[in-house]
Amino acid sequence: MTDVFARADAVHPVPVRVQRLTASGIVALIIGLGVLATIASMPLWASQGLIRDVVQLCCYIAIAQMWNLLAGYAGLVSVGQQVFVGVAAYMMFVMAQLWGLNPFVAVVLAMIAPAILAVPTYGLLRRLDGPYFAIGTWVIAEVVRLATSVFGYVNAGAGMSLRVMTGYSAGERALGVSLLSALMLLLTVGGSYALLRSRYGLALIAIRDNPIAAASQGVNVGRVRFLLWVAAAMGTGLAGAVYFMAQLRITPPSAYDPNWANIAIFIVMVGGLGSLEGVLIGALVYFFADRLFGEYGATYLVVLGLLTLFMALFARGGIWGLICKVADAPWFPTRRILLEDRP
Repeated sequence: MTDVFARADAVHPVPVRVQRLTASGIVALIIGLGVLATIASMPLWASQGLIRDVVQLCCYIAIAQMWNLLAGYAGLVSVGQQVFVGVAAYMMFVMAQLWGLNPFVAVVLAMIAPAILAVPTYGLLRRLDGPYFAIGTWVIAEVVRLATSVFGYVNAGAGMSLRVMTGYSAGERALGVSLLSALMLLLTVGGSYALLRSRYGLALIAIRDNPIAAASQGVNVGRVRFLLWVAAAMGTGLAGAVYFMAQLRITPPSAYDPNWANIAIFIVMVGGLGSLEGVLIGALVYFFADRLFGEYGATYLVVLGLLTLFMALFARGGIWGLICKVADAPWFPTRRILLEDRP
């Protein structure tokens, strides 16, 4: 019966397949899993100095990746992400040192604090746009820093030491921090990739290209930005908790240091705004530049600023954008390619 009512000139759809993985993506996935396993096993073969450097690099990657999601996709340019670093780190110290919780468990639970803080702060900032939003994030970070500096429960401006870690051997501390660093990269980098491959990732890409057009197509721009703001706060906070656990001491100036945001901005702008690969490249550039030229002080910082300005003016795609002009081999493929099935 269906043939009777079918149009004679009906066009049958051509069967197609959607390709989402590429050869370069598969190779990058294998290498990435190997890197995570290497980081987790560092206590078995690496020195304490190397472990400390790798943990610091992992924290840079995590914070920059969260900032990249905000600025590169949601259009939320924040210069106050250090507030989430400090709040989570202090929460970890309070739970471990004052409440007696296992410090390694406290690192994970500390993500709750920046998530809670992100809700009212977004309510205050959501009506701001452009430079006003950026200034608002900095003001909130400064207010929280000043409040922490006079809060006696966390020893005010004198800071806190994580003395509870003396109950663990050096090997146990190194193993815990290494495993947490691997978990942090998996959640921030791997989670960002999974997000961009999901339907929410399509919404983010639409918002990145044109928020007004995305809203006209049914994307709830405000809701997506809010959820991403909270998720980025949690990822940034996790990095802060891991970093200061490795340092064993925290003070308000170090926890709420504006350099946390400055480093993230440099990494993303040099590596490539709006690309997961660019963050990894930019983090490596900053890490090795800091190790090689950090002793030059103010001159070194001026050079970093000029390099960021140069990339923003003449290579907005960053280093990864320049690489893509030569070879189209994404490490984290998010495009959907339609392939026609031929008989």
